[in-house]
Amino acid sequence: MRVIRAALWAAALSGVPSTLHALATGRDPLAASLAAGSVLLPGETDRARLLAAAVPVHLGVSLAWTLVLDRAGVRTARAGAVAGLAIAALDLGVLGSRLPNVRTLPLWPQLADHAAFGAIAARLL
Repeated sequence: MRVIRAALWAAALSGVPSTLHALATGRDPLAASLAAGSVLLPGETDRARLLAAAVPVHLGVSLAWTLVLDRAGVRTARAGAVAGLAIAALDLGVLGSRLPNVRTLPLWPQLADHAAFGAIAARLL
């Protein structure tokens, strides 16, 4: 239950940095969610369908990475943030580089989201 709670909070709050960045720069604040939805529906253009598809993708990925953090014994916000950046290297650098909608997202806000995810998840573990 502890891992699920940590994953849900981290999933819910970790998008704040990129959302604030998008709002501040006039970009679409839902771009990252739409990109996540395109993982399940790569050819889809309907925003509502992509947003619906983003929910299980984001929750599944968040739960998986929270399990990894838990098994690795990552428990502090600082260690979690560092782990989140390592996760970003895999999520964005390896897997995301193959997905056009992920590849077009601004990098720094996505790195901030991943660091926030790791910090939140680790702290709650």
